[in-house]
Amino acid sequence: MSVIESTGVVTASVTVPGETIARVEFLAVTVNLLRKLWDQYGPLMIHQSGGCCDGSSPMCFPAGDFLTSDQDVLLGRLDIAPAGGDPQVIDFWMSVEQFGYWSHTFLTVDVVKGRGSGFSVESPEGVRFMIRSRLMETATPFV
Repeated sequence: MSVIESTGVVTASVTVPGETIARVEFLAVTVNLLRKLWDQYGPLMIHQSGGCCDGSSPMCFPAGDFLTSDQDVLLGRLDIAPAGGDPQVIDFWMSVEQFGYWSHTFLTVDVVKGRGSGFSVESPEGVRFMIRSRLMETATPFV
């Protein structure tokens, strides 16, 4: 499962077949917002489609409200539960097409002020999720 560091950052478990290195992490500010949203909506999921406009930001939905298929890649599972708490696992998905472009990147999910997607559950909070990325040098297979 995911790892919570002393800084409050949560790093995903490895879910891409054949890989040994995590691809996604949530910053502490992201974890705090997701815990609040979990309390409001129950279990959550995040999807990064790479489309234009609203679809270019990661979007958060109640788990199961956004249907995934073989056209999506599960990049990681992140447990945002406080130490000793019941698991609060969030699946992070990306469209296969977007993964083709971003297969060489490690993704950090941050929170910034501003209007996000009207469909994403953080929108009423006046913030949105934002991806920060860095190159991965050893992850295989790249698409």
